[in-house]
Amino acid sequence: MDRTLTENNMQDLIQLCVTRLLDTTNPSLSTIKMQVYFDMNYASRDELLSEQDRVLEGKLAPAVRAITESGPHTQEEMENVYQKIVACVLLRSGLGSPTDIEAVREVTAALQSIFPQTEMITFISLSKKDKEQQLKDLAMLVTGIRLYNKQCQKGGSSIDDLPGVLSEAIPSATRTLDERLRSCQLLAHRYTALLEAMQQDPQRFSQLRFLKLKEALFNVRQYEAFLRILQSNAVTSAQEVESLDVQFEAAMMLLKNTVQDKTSIESREVFPLFMELSKLWTGFQDEMLLLSFLTNMADNLQQFLEIQSQLFPEEMLTSFLEGVTVKSDEERMKETMETRVNVSDFTNQEWLFPETTDNFDQLLIQYHGFCAHSIGVKGITLPGNPAIGVLKHKEKYYVFSSKEDAYIFAEDPDKFIQLNIEKAKKYAELIQLLELHHQFEYLVPHTQARKASKGSMKLPLKRESGTQTDTHILPPTIVTSYEWNEWELRRKAIKLANLRRMLTHSMQTDLSHMRRENCTQVYLPKDAGTQTKRDNSSNVPKPQIFLKGLRGGSSPTTHMVAVDLTRPLEET
Repeated sequence: MDRTLTENNMQDLIQLCVTRLLDTTNPSLSTIKMQVYFDMNYASRDELLSEQDRVLEGKLAPAVRAITESGPHTQEEMENVYQKIVACVLLRSGLGSPTDIEAVREVTAALQSIFPQTEMITFISLSKKDKEQQLKDLAMLVTGIRLYNKQCQKGGSSIDDLPGVLSEAIPSATRTLDERLRSCQLLAHRYTALLEAMQQDPQRFSQLRFLKLKEALFNVRQYEAFLRILQSNAVTSAQEVESLDVQFEAAMMLLKNTVQDKTSIESREVFPLFMELSKLWTGFQDEMLLLSFLTNMADNLQQFLEIQSQLFPEEMLTSFLEGVTVKSDEERMKETMETRVNVSDFTNQEWLFPETTDNFDQLLIQYHGFCAHSIGVKGITLPGNPAIGVLKHKEKYYVFSSKEDAYIFAEDPDKFIQLNIEKAKKYAELIQLLELHHQFEYLVPHTQARKASKGSMKLPLKRESGTQTDTHILPPTIVTSYEWNEWELRRKAIKLANLRRMLTHSMQTDLSHMRRENCTQVYLPKDAGTQTKRDNSSNVPKPQIFLKGLRGGSSPTTHMVAVDLTRPLEET
């Protein structure tokens, strides 16, 4: 804004926004609502399952806490805690309700076979963390036992056949997504054909609202992009269920061969098999949750496409499409498959082709794979054909719907990139449709902002840390013996003077003998010394005797002579 808004300007702006938001015939607003809904509600497989685990743990937390923090002493209290364990195991497995008597009986019987009430004393002595882990293990073991009993037709009436349900539900959901995808693609092809015809012959289609039709095309393209995401998730779920079916059948067969008709079997052999069955069944439950999530998302997205039939009824489209060739995206790709950019025509541009580029399919194409030239110039989202050539400009990749568009765009890429940005400013829904968030740094998708906030606020798990700051970093310089009060100094001096005249007395009686310690304090004796006026000393001469002839001589006999060299006492 070039000027400060006044109160009237603010009211006008608010009224304009309210009018725009309440407009039920605006495809652009419908597209933005669809984008906001998808951005706020969609989650990947890992995020959804992680959130489901968190919710489940939150629901079970009170029941687990009532078990782990209890300290039963009597037999009746032991039985009450055991019943709480049965309910907790049933809730965690998700195979029935605590109000179902038959399910409670099955869980109780299975639990008693692996965890009888006599082991409650050992369970109570465990730490809280070990109790929680044992509850999880017991839930998995009981789930595996109930699944095995159901397979042997010895119970499990309250357990749904999830593999059978998924084998029917996933193909049905996939077919529904395919039908909706084909329907929206047909609308996109019709809108594209009409927009191209309107640009060639505006007089013929003067009754059609050009801007509304263009916004409707963006709406359909965004709906198609979201449906493709859901369709990809459905395909992943189908593959996962197929893999789970094979693993579950193999695990069940191995368990049957291990158990057979044995009356007793070692726990170390059969417990891991029950745990494996429970894990696989949890996988089926996760797929049911994901399928329900995808179905709800697809159904809720349908409401944002209802405006199409209001603005452009089928009869109107049919009448305007007379004599107009409607081409599908696949037909447009086939028409341009043989045309290719001649690299020699460009000196400063780098072009990539499938046969000369490694991992060509993994290139991050800009504008969601739409033609980089048609968006800003024609205002139409035409699918780009990588076979024509992929332009690499400033480490980004662009595709085009025709060779001519590629040549025009390559002459001045920055110009057309700016045109696309201006087009996105005019039609705000293009920012997400064409993935232009990097061009508008102040706009961040809700999912990215949510991940960033989680990453910045989430504390590290299973880690304790602490910091401590010294009260006085520098060594203390306070003299504790200093006194500023003169009278306090005098009091201390008098106290010391009186102390020298004090004596400590103690006495001992027959009653206090050997019952307390007695001590007496006296002044230590002084060290005294005297010195005479004269110091005197005496010294005894040191004896010195010299032996002559020890080394021998010319004669064979040794003659030794001892000479006393000691000085007389008088000379010392």
